[in-house]
Amino acid sequence: MSKRCYCVTLEDGSTREYPEGTRFLEIAKDFQGHYENDIVLVISDGKLLELYKTLEKDCFLRFLTTGDDIGLKTYRRSMSLMLVKAVYDTAGHDRIRKVRIHYAAGQGYYCTIDGDISLNEVFLRQVEETMHRIVEQDLPIEKRSIHTDEAVELFHQYGMYDKEELFKYRRSSRVNLYRMGAFEDYNYGYMVPSTGYLRYFALHLYDEGFVIQLPEIANPRVIPPFAVREKLFQVQKESMRWGDLQNIETVGDLNREIVQAGAQNMVLVQEAQQEKKIAEIAEQIAKRGDVKFVLVAGPSSSGKTTFSHRLSIQLKVNGMRPHPLAVDNYFVNRDQTPKDERGNYDFECLEAIDVEQFNEDLRRLLLGEEVGIPTFDFITGQRKYDGRKLKMESRDILVIEGIHCLNPKLTETLPDDRKFKIYISALTQLNVDEHNRIPTTDGRLIRRIVRDARTRGTTAARTIAMWYSVRRGEERNIFPFQEEADIMFNSALIYELAVLKQYVEPLLFQITPDMEEYHEAKRLLKFLDYFLGIGTDRIPANSLLREFIGGGCFDL
Repeated sequence: MSKRCYCVTLEDGSTREYPEGTRFLEIAKDFQGHYENDIVLVISDGKLLELYKTLEKDCFLRFLTTGDDIGLKTYRRSMSLMLVKAVYDTAGHDRIRKVRIHYAAGQGYYCTIDGDISLNEVFLRQVEETMHRIVEQDLPIEKRSIHTDEAVELFHQYGMYDKEELFKYRRSSRVNLYRMGAFEDYNYGYMVPSTGYLRYFALHLYDEGFVIQLPEIANPRVIPPFAVREKLFQVQKESMRWGDLQNIETVGDLNREIVQAGAQNMVLVQEAQQEKKIAEIAEQIAKRGDVKFVLVAGPSSSGKTTFSHRLSIQLKVNGMRPHPLAVDNYFVNRDQTPKDERGNYDFECLEAIDVEQFNEDLRRLLLGEEVGIPTFDFITGQRKYDGRKLKMESRDILVIEGIHCLNPKLTETLPDDRKFKIYISALTQLNVDEHNRIPTTDGRLIRRIVRDARTRGTTAARTIAMWYSVRRGEERNIFPFQEEADIMFNSALIYELAVLKQYVEPLLFQITPDMEEYHEAKRLLKFLDYFLGIGTDRIPANSLLREFIGGGCFDL
């Protein structure tokens, strides 16, 4: 008896029939020639699926490639699985205690190996050769579902104790594992169908470990040049070591701390650590003696405003008189604002700022003159002067906040010895487990969803929809100038996702399956499910987290 056939409809309106039970992988092969990059996932009637799934009804299909955000994340996740397998295969399981994938470095991930091996160029080339062999073998990446209790026992046997700890607090009754040859691991998120897809990578020794260099979304078939931003890397490394000292490296460790010790001490220690760092920055500025302009820049939802307030307090402790100044108040009038390629106002480009007037005002302040300080009316799109004036004396100092503050062109007419540049970002030091990292962008996106809903009434769907544009602006206007900073500050709090969880989950649940942002919302909800919650009653009023959840002591 012949199988029933079902009709699939593609984005371009074309249709084709396939027998019931046909894997989407086989259907994807028929259409791969229409796509520049490798197809790695499919959306069937709005549901995101791996390609091993089968056709069971008439459906509308949309293929995702490594040129899509979700597709590239799938590629990178699959590459992490292959990397860990290759390390174990090269060294032997009995010689490896732990492989850790830490955080982004360059266009890849910084990794370390704890084991009875010498991590040198010879060993790294052996691992790389092993990875290429695995690619040539085109091993299927197979998924199986087991009970959570079984997963806890299994990872204990494997010596993957971070995963064992993670699943002790897992509410879901089942866990999906992925197998690549004889190697099995848990990975947070979907995978490509087989190792033959994982052709583009390079390994580079770096610091105490190595970096696996991976393609960018703009060109998923090309490995970009190896370049690590050293200052940023060192801040991430410092934060990682601080977490290690607190015995909180992973989400499982965080959950254990919440259950066994409660959150209060952890919160107080983390807040004290940040305050100590802010105080040290203020002392550096004071010791310089000649600084008149403290320039604070960072990507969206880094906590720049609260940081500036707290830094100002510490500057006062050091005998200085800080004055806040927002670069946004120097926007050009709306009719002069540049537009992007889509015809929308581009408020994030440097040309949206009246750089000439900004420099003139700061130059006059430096000379001791009295200057009228503008404010920008975002409703009318006009810069206006409401009588606020400023004159700087010997103890006065400006704390200037804006996305372009590290760009030399913003303050090009001002003497460099009068500037102190600070880069701030939420560089998440926590990972799901030793092989599953938490992207820093996820933490910032969650912060922004919570803040925008509270302060602007913006839906989570709208914030997610805008996130690509926000990230694009950061890539153009902020990240290229990170290394210009005199110092970097990590605003991420090791406990914050356990707090933000209770605020953001109801907002994400408002996103329905028929909405474009549904898959991202579902991914974030699954991610947050790993965390036990923490109440807000122990969060200090001056915490950076208060900028997002509310209840803070600063006028934001």
